[in-house]
Amino acid sequence: MKCFDYHNKTRKECEKVNCRYWIDCKESQMCCINLCKNKSNFTLEDVGKIFGVTRMRICQIEKSAIKKLKFISSKI
Repeated sequence: MKCFDYHNKTRKECEKVNCRYWIDCKESQMCCINLCKNKSNFTLEDVGKIFGVTRMRICQIEKSAIKKLKFISSKI
């Protein structure tokens, strides 16, 4: 059983702050994997609140990622 499954099942918060999936969000047992499993639609505002940045910054990151993906797909 993966740690995020364990924490989701037992409803215990994760204390591994160095984990790449750890976020400061008690409703998801401190795990972004559990947060994504439990909520299907995220707005830019929601994502910004999770990571402590503005929705505009999330929009910039999204645009940059889409641009990189298009570039990579054009090379295939």
